[in-house]
Amino acid sequence: MKLEDVEKHNSFIGRKPNMADLPDFESNKSKLPEPVWDGHADSIEAYYKAWKIAFSNLGKPTEENGFVSPYIDAAFNGDIFLWDSCFMLMFGKYGDGVFKFQGTLDDFYCKQESDGFIGRQYHETNGFSKFHRLDPVSTGPEILAWCEWQYYQNYGDKKRLADVYYPLLCYHRWMRNYHRWQDGSYWSSGWGCGMDNQPRTDLEAVPGVEDWQVETFHHGFMSWIDANFQALLSCKELLKMARELDITDGVDELQKEAEYLTKFINEKMWSEEDKYYFDRRGNGELLKVKSIASYWGLLADGVPEERKADFIAHLENEKEFKRPHRVPALSADHPDYSDDGAYWNGGVWAPTNYMVIRGLSECGREKLAHEIALNHYENMMEVYRKTGTFFENYAPESANPGNPAKGDFVGWAGIIPITVLIEYVLGIQVHAEKDEIIWYVNNLERHGIKRIPVGRDAYADLICEARSDANEKPNITVKSDKKIKITVIYGDNEFVFGE
Repeated sequence: MKLEDVEKHNSFIGRKPNMADLPDFESNKSKLPEPVWDGHADSIEAYYKAWKIAFSNLGKPTEENGFVSPYIDAAFNGDIFLWDSCFMLMFGKYGDGVFKFQGTLDDFYCKQESDGFIGRQYHETNGFSKFHRLDPVSTGPEILAWCEWQYYQNYGDKKRLADVYYPLLCYHRWMRNYHRWQDGSYWSSGWGCGMDNQPRTDLEAVPGVEDWQVETFHHGFMSWIDANFQALLSCKELLKMARELDITDGVDELQKEAEYLTKFINEKMWSEEDKYYFDRRGNGELLKVKSIASYWGLLADGVPEERKADFIAHLENEKEFKRPHRVPALSADHPDYSDDGAYWNGGVWAPTNYMVIRGLSECGREKLAHEIALNHYENMMEVYRKTGTFFENYAPESANPGNPAKGDFVGWAGIIPITVLIEYVLGIQVHAEKDEIIWYVNNLERHGIKRIPVGRDAYADLICEARSDANEKPNITVKSDKKIKITVIYGDNEFVFGE
């Protein structure tokens, strides 16, 4: 497929806008998945409070903005953001029966330019991209393909997968053409990677410019570790889509690039001394800043098995990432680390925490994923009990909002009271594309969920009765609109329900 074929393969461009009325929360509350957890009324209250705020942030296309689908706003400044949107859909997917949250991404696809470019930020008033396409902060992070695959796992919607494959392939090609160095590695910037103010740029390479401007707006002539792992992740998610859709376009180039990136990252961006992945300066030296950005490597399956234990061990180190509220965006042993977060210099963020715990799950470290998720959830709930709301980010050293942090931020903070509750606290992980649910039963109280989506227009109720011991075999009840395999894991045991 040639670049000039972008518009021909992108059905979102020129699509008639969906002008349907926006749903209100109160009328549709009963249609949302219903968590069950005896003795935890405050968690159930927080769950529905998050949905209520989310529904208040819905928007719709206008003639002026040229969007094609109703969407959820980032709750930030009246723009839609690619980074925020992808993570908001990590909880939005559970409300699909009421509102097609995934359609938020349609408003990015419909703005795709003829060479594949998609911006990271569009004004809701006029639909214009915030930045010129060649601005170092114009786009990113490249996580659209991952977001679409997560949605596919809940709904098995091959029609949508087919609709998004070519726009995503063209976007990846644009990133490859415009955001790589000659050595084949990728670059980004503070705003481009979504983590605005981390001390990750080679300041010596950009003399005469204020430090904060370099950290925010400049690529610093570096290879950025998250940008490289995200490019690898996108290659792999696109390859999964191609297999599901029986498509050959792009497969060879994606396979070759995935192999190259895996080799480059592990040869050039890994420190054997520190057992960590770092950004790489233009002169080949590593920038020894331990950022949470490196953990995109787990999701991308880019970490060799023999390195995983050492790499993951940093998450268990109390001098680094195992702080009272896990996981700070910057390691606590860095001089710029701040007890109240200072935004990305120690702040605990729902999106990056979700990236970490999903990555741990993907590589078989489910126990640690649950431990971190529960710590994150409990800290969020402590702040919720004090304030009645959710924040853009949280402090790493105490149960408090970060500084600075916007309130009523649903927004991606909805991941914690909704997605983390469902997938890690209640332990229910849906794989509709395989007609399977994995249920990690960790709670002793009666718990479960009703009306969880297990495919297009298919729902299931799962209830586990109270137990007296973690190794007691769960007594579960399941009602489902479709036949689905349920693997129940508890203690050191597991069984398949119904067998």
